[in-house]
Amino acid sequence: MNIQSYKKYFFEGLVIFFSVFLSLYVGNLNERKANFEKKQQYVYDLMETLNQDIFQIEKLMDQLNKSEKFINSIQNDIDSKHKLLSDNDVINKLIDIEVGFSFFPKDGIFNQMIATGTFELIKNKDLKMNLLEMYNHQKERNFATSKEIDEFNLKFRNLPYSRFKIRFDYNLLEGEFYGTRSLTSFEFDSEFYMSKDFYGILSQAKLYSNMYKRQLNDVLKSNKESLLLCKEEVDN
Repeated sequence: MNIQSYKKYFFEGLVIFFSVFLSLYVGNLNERKANFEKKQQYVYDLMETLNQDIFQIEKLMDQLNKSEKFINSIQNDIDSKHKLLSDNDVINKLIDIEVGFSFFPKDGIFNQMIATGTFELIKNKDLKMNLLEMYNHQKERNFATSKEIDEFNLKFRNLPYSRFKIRFDYNLLEGEFYGTRSLTSFEFDSEFYMSKDFYGILSQAKLYSNMYKRQLNDVLKSNKESLLLCKEEVDN
């Protein structure tokens, strides 16, 4: 085999090598670009989810604040021997006390990121830590607290509603969460209203409201921090 043949084979080998190398390089660039775009889209979707959760939490906290205000008003009336509120005022406030609403985080996007491996593409370590805390520890803590409050709420609803024989209409199309109630009839039980049992259950409702607000405030803080970190992630 002469020198010309060696040169020919060497040149062909170089062409094949660089063709394969270029193909792998371009393929890697395309894969990195696709992964980047996929990660960016997931983070944008996550930001939308966080905004929705923040809105839901703030509305829940507004409802809990409103309920505590009504509890204070009723207890003040009891302390004054029922001289501050009319029977109708008491019942209207009572049916608007709600401590049983639970926060359910929208974790679908986060779970998709974990399942597709997109979560590992996030560069911001603080964001990754925040998300893991929110959708694992805080989610489990929220579930446990919500379960306890739901069980209390059954007692809270059953006792006063049965003792005052409260009846109301329900409009599913109004209200922030599950609709609105409008009072239609009741029988005011003055003895029960002034009892220690009723006063105690109101205090317990306020205790659960405060406890849940404290927890919701932690979740709200985490959501807002994660939202800011998401914005940093997509901008870098």
